[in-house]
Amino acid sequence: MSDHKQDCDCERRNLLIATSAVGGVAVAAAAVPFVASLAPSERAKAIGAPVIVDIGKLAPGEKTVVKWRGKPVWILRRTPEMLASLKAAEEKLSDPGSEKSDQPDYTKTPTRAIKDEYLVAIGICTHLGCSPSDKLKTGNAEGMAADWAGGFLCPCHGSLFDLAGRVFKSQPAPTNLEIPPHRYLSDTSIIIGEDSNDSKGA
Repeated sequence: MSDHKQDCDCERRNLLIATSAVGGVAVAAAAVPFVASLAPSERAKAIGAPVIVDIGKLAPGEKTVVKWRGKPVWILRRTPEMLASLKAAEEKLSDPGSEKSDQPDYTKTPTRAIKDEYLVAIGICTHLGCSPSDKLKTGNAEGMAADWAGGFLCPCHGSLFDLAGRVFKSQPAPTNLEIPPHRYLSDTSIIIGEDSNDSKGA
């Protein structure tokens, strides 16, 4: 074989290797945005993709707020005293058993929760869509009546809700606060917008 032919074969081999390498890089570069596109976008989350919330650092008596479907979702870690107040409030409530309210069947309990300690509710008044304010302290510490046991006040038309999001009698709001579908992934993690009956989300 002549030196010229060997040089041509080497050049052809080098060109083939270089082309393959460039092609591999191009495929990998194209795959990155494709894989990234499989993760839910911010728009998808706003439309309704499930949201995972870490509640591990939420202290008793504290509340955190996350967005799901563009709505504020409250997660309130209730103290034993807060839970005790729920039973005492029942005779003052419009729908204490949440028979007329929008919530999953698994939260149709006296505490409206999977785990009594945690209230998960959509923080939008069922009257005209305002967001109620926290009035978590008892008595008149936050401008409420002396016998106030803690809960929420809608600033728009004055609807009152207890610490389970249940509306009091003779209030503008027709029903209790909505409970979204949710489930626990662990002791410190909740997924909003998905429950055990809907692995793809609500």
